[in-house]
Amino acid sequence: MQIDQLNTWRKDSKKPFVMAGPCSAESEEQLFETSKALYESGISVLRAGVWKPRTRPNTFEGIGVDALKWIQNIKQELGPDVQFGVEVATPQHVEESLKHGIDILWVGARTSVNPFAVQDIADSLKGVDVPVLIKNPINPDLALWIGAIERIYQAGIKKVGAIHRGFSSHKKSKFRNIPSWQIPLELKREIPEMPLICDPSHIAGNSDFIYDISQKAMDLNYDGLIIESHRDPKNAWSDAKQQVTPAHLTEILSQLKVRDPKSDNKDFNSHLTELREKIDQVDHDIFNILSERMHLVEEIGQYKKENNVTVFQVNRWNEILKTRAEWAHELGLNEEFMADLFTLIHDASIRRQTQIMNQEEVVENA
Repeated sequence: MQIDQLNTWRKDSKKPFVMAGPCSAESEEQLFETSKALYESGISVLRAGVWKPRTRPNTFEGIGVDALKWIQNIKQELGPDVQFGVEVATPQHVEESLKHGIDILWVGARTSVNPFAVQDIADSLKGVDVPVLIKNPINPDLALWIGAIERIYQAGIKKVGAIHRGFSSHKKSKFRNIPSWQIPLELKREIPEMPLICDPSHIAGNSDFIYDISQKAMDLNYDGLIIESHRDPKNAWSDAKQQVTPAHLTEILSQLKVRDPKSDNKDFNSHLTELREKIDQVDHDIFNILSERMHLVEEIGQYKKENNVTVFQVNRWNEILKTRAEWAHELGLNEEFMADLFTLIHDASIRRQTQIMNQEEVVENA
């Protein structure tokens, strides 16, 4: 994919691209006041929810086309350098948005999870030159995300970007959507030229966490941020907890540290190479130890088979979880990370022992 860099939106390489605005356009006055405050703080790429896909019916689902007319008026009022982005979920949304001069479109998480819906949007975009951003699907499926990006790209859209807004999960978390940072980073590895934008509002679900998530995105070399901002978040009609005032957003952005992806300092690069070589050696040792562990797992599996004992014993698994958590604590390691790691190791051990249990004995002819 030869994707055009959307980083041309940046006016300063030391600052991230930022798109901001209310979750929902509620009234022309609300949208204008919020947009004006954001614009005066230096943000010229604005967002507004026009159509809102909600979990349940009979809730506020957006103003619709009338909000697009408000956006047209606001762009005329604020000036020619103002751009607006909106979410589209159907070909009709695309048609109306383009008719009303919307500059940027994005495909939401509840749409990107459905290839049929994405293809309908892609077909409606053929022959159009407009930047399109694709949010990750609600479930942690990298292939589905890439597939949505490819469908939009194959429609002839060259300015394509990805938005990381986190993933739904059954796990308890302080976040609304679990970040699962490794998934967008893997997307970046597979499509290096893809501009990657973080949506800390939807990851957080709480304005208290927006700075920390934004800073982590910058530390991971993301290209930009899309943040929900409202003139009066407490009285917002949707997602009130995760929106910030324009003044609060200005404060958050002023505190962000945007670091360089590399350094020209020879001493730094030399020492970094030395440390990475040490990590490579430690990783090699880890692989050797895991190989040794798996050999022991196979030996145990064969022994269980010979003695007609089940593969899984819950008491042993509880013992492993307890002792490994204690070891992690003693060594200053993150206990949640170590629990996740040993769950993966345990799952692989169960699969291997199950294979051994179900292998048929080879009977040699005398």
